[in-house]
Amino acid sequence: MAERYQVKHSIGVFDSGAGGLSILKALRAELLHENFIYVADSGFAPYGERDAGFVLARARAVSQHMLDAPHLAVQALVIACNTATAAAIHLLRKDHPELPIIGVEPALKPAIALSQTRRIGVMATRGTLNSQKFRALLAGVADQAQFVCQPCDGLADAIERDDVEKIIGLCHQYTGEMGQFGGQAGAIDTLILGCTHYPFARQHLQPLGGPGVRLVDTGGPVARQTRRMLTNPALAATPSQCRLFSTGDPQLLQSAAKRWLGLDVPVQRLQF
Repeated sequence: MAERYQVKHSIGVFDSGAGGLSILKALRAELLHENFIYVADSGFAPYGERDAGFVLARARAVSQHMLDAPHLAVQALVIACNTATAAAIHLLRKDHPELPIIGVEPALKPAIALSQTRRIGVMATRGTLNSQKFRALLAGVADQAQFVCQPCDGLADAIERDDVEKIIGLCHQYTGEMGQFGGQAGAIDTLILGCTHYPFARQHLQPLGGPGVRLVDTGGPVARQTRRMLTNPALAATPSQCRLFSTGDPQLLQSAAKRWLGLDVPVQRLQF
C-alpha cells in the first residue's frame, strides 16, 4: 500500500465548504511549487452544526474519493476544517496509515503565548466546541488562561454565501456575548478564530475587539506542518497547479476563490 502514494504529486485539501480556502491560501504561500486539489463538501454543509457521526462519514467519503479517483489522487491530505479534524482525523489516520494527514484545531497554545490578560476568546462551531478532541485540548491548558468559548451558529454559512449583512450581525452578536475586549485586567485580549471560515470575517471582527486585540488562526502553522510531513516535495522548477471541486453549487466556491485568493479557475461538480 505504501507504494500507492509515492507517485502522486498533489496535496489534497478539503472542508465542508469554502472556509478551508484560508488554509489553502497559507499552503500555497508556504509551498510555492506544490499542486493542490481542493474539495468543498458544500452539498453536505455545514459540518459544524451536524453530529459527529455524520461528519465522520462525510470525511471518510471525501478522503476516499480523493485517494481513489485517478485525477484527484494525492500524496498528503489536509483536513482544512476544525470540526472534521475533531471528529475524524484519528480514524482517517487508522484507515490510511501510509498517508500524511494534517488537521487543524483551535490555536490555544499560540494564543496563550500572545495573551497578557490571560483571558482568551474562542469562536468556533458548536461541533468543534462539543468535540472530545477540543475538550481534551482545553483541559490540557486550562490552568494557563481563562477561555471564553463561543459557539457561532450560522456564521460559517453566512461567510460561505458572502451574506455581508448577516456576517456583520452575527459578529456583533457573538463578540457581544463573549464580554469585554481589550488590554485591561479581566478583558479578552486574544481571540481565536476556531473555524477556517472565520479569517474571512477578520475585517469585521477586528474593529469589534479593538486594535489591541490579537486574532489568531491556524493557516500558517498548518502550512508549515504540511511542509515537514511531505515525503515527495516538488522541485523548484515544477509549475504549480490548483484544481477546485465541490459537491454543492460550483459557483459558490468559484466566487469565493476569486474573492479571497485571487484564484480564477473553474470548479468541477462532484457527486458521491
